[in-house]
Amino acid sequence: MRRRTFLALPALGAAASLMDGSTALASPAVTYTNPLIAQRADPHIVRHTDGYYYLTATVPEYDRIILRRATTLQGLAGASESVIWRKHASGDMGAHIWAPEIHFINGKWYIYFAAGRSNDVWRIRMWVLENSSADPFTGTWLEKGRIVTHLDTFSLDATTFTHNGTRYLSWAQQDPAIGGNTNLYLAPMSNPWTISGTPARLSVPTLSWETVGYKVNEGPSVLIRNGKVFMTYSASATDSNYCMGMLTASASSNLMNPASWSKKQQPVFRSNAATSQYGPGHNSFTVSEDGQSDILVYHDRNYRDISGDPLNDPNRRTRIQKLYWNADGTPNFGIPVPDGATPYRFRSYNFPDRFIRQVSFRGRIDADMTNLAESQFRIVTGLAGSGTVSLESTSNPGYYLRNRNYEIWLDRNDGTTGFGNSASFTRRAGQSDSAAVSFESVSAPGRYLRHYDYVLYVQQLSTATDRADATFSLE
Repeated sequence: MRRRTFLALPALGAAASLMDGSTALASPAVTYTNPLIAQRADPHIVRHTDGYYYLTATVPEYDRIILRRATTLQGLAGASESVIWRKHASGDMGAHIWAPEIHFINGKWYIYFAAGRSNDVWRIRMWVLENSSADPFTGTWLEKGRIVTHLDTFSLDATTFTHNGTRYLSWAQQDPAIGGNTNLYLAPMSNPWTISGTPARLSVPTLSWETVGYKVNEGPSVLIRNGKVFMTYSASATDSNYCMGMLTASASSNLMNPASWSKKQQPVFRSNAATSQYGPGHNSFTVSEDGQSDILVYHDRNYRDISGDPLNDPNRRTRIQKLYWNADGTPNFGIPVPDGATPYRFRSYNFPDRFIRQVSFRGRIDADMTNLAESQFRIVTGLAGSGTVSLESTSNPGYYLRNRNYEIWLDRNDGTTGFGNSASFTRRAGQSDSAAVSFESVSAPGRYLRHYDYVLYVQQLSTATDRADATFSLE
């Protein structure tokens, strides 16, 4: 029997109370266009208190450190780029300038990066630059020296974060006693370029997806939310096998105890042939312009096959997309979305635990959407033409929600006028909430996309419940 009462969605950005008593984090929609920047790998973006986003990344020549800034994330695409440091002509820091990160610590700017020697390019170690100017594009970048760890071995990808009053450094390093390439380590810091105490080894690449081509755990990045500390990392060779894993610890635990951390047994983010995105990884996190959405920053390529050493292929691109959250407070990365405009999710107005999705190509609303991509759609220019919109599937690009005998199905565009009309809608203000959206069918004017018994139709609306059924919030 259909439930006729409905729950209005709380204010955007709040936690929506779900019918099973759990919560899901609601936040306003954001949209960006990918790729953000061509030929920029290992991207690191921070939002500073001056209102700017700052970006640094690896350049394909591996010879310099660059910096961009803009007041919006999309603005970084066209922002002017400054070279703030170049490799040494000889000796240390003379080759393989990799994976810079920029951080503002105690009133100064710091850049962490990896570099080899001019005469031994694979003698990779971690180094730090400091700038005391309020504006990192001015002032002088001083070389503070090498980060000394417990081993004088191949080491890279330093990142820093604070938790419960302690600043930590996490990085990747080779341990000759283990025989792999790199493991993940953590240590407290006595200052921004010095670790203290004995480092903790948090992860060793042992799983099948961590050991393709090379045994690699690298590129750690930390996000602290919902009483937990999440550490993402990248694994395997830097081709299409490159992917992201995740460690999790309780925010109240001793982070220096490896037993506090658990490893996901499957990747959280990996190549996707349907969306033509390959080798996603070396991520960082930032926040949306309104501060209400977490944003995943990463690089990938839009082709699978690489000729020669992947490190010599210059076409890793910086990309961004919204990071979603499961009802249990864990992050849901979904899949690397197609190039172009990023997608949305459509949360039901009167059943806020449920989202539009497709099951066996039938449109419906469902809860517990751990398969995130099935509930993501791009709002694109309507196949029926200007003034209309179409809803394109993220997990099945080229497939659209369409009216088929007043039922909503996900079908592949066949290029006909009839399909274009049936897969097009007029976007309206939400029938129950003007801040939300409703979609009027082009092929059946006067009928709106709505759910009934959790299944999607296009129907006429006559009651308050009908109008609520036809109202969705974009996330």
